[in-house]
Amino acid sequence: MAFTKRDDEAVSPVIGVILMVAITVILAAVIAAFVFGMAGNLDTSKTVGITLTLDKNNNAVATVSGGADLASLTLVNASINGGTEQVLLAGTNLTTGHYNTTQAGSVVGKRVILIGYFNDGSVQTLVDKQF
Repeated sequence: MAFTKRDDEAVSPVIGVILMVAITVILAAVIAAFVFGMAGNLDTSKTVGITLTLDKNNNAVATVSGGADLASLTLVNASINGGTEQVLLAGTNLTTGHYNTTQAGSVVGKRVILIGYFNDGSVQTLVDKQF
């Protein structure tokens, strides 16, 4: 009577080793990308609470409610429909409260963008709203 060897393994050992090496190489590449800075600089966004609403004359009113980075905010400019920036808040006036964003009148149908400038040199869009 002849005996035959039966091989019931689902994945051959060679394939298993290849998969383990591939996983190790990919993991090493991802870790190296972060360790050596190849992933790039990830900027963190600033936290400032500002909302835009309309007053009874359809002028935009910015309400500053605070935020962790309000103290580092040095300037807030308003841009209406992509036009030239107008200074909204500057210097020591950057406190909580209500501020009229424009002397241009009604902003209905216009896009109002508030841009914040911070003391570390960073610039960030704080509000972008279409009325």
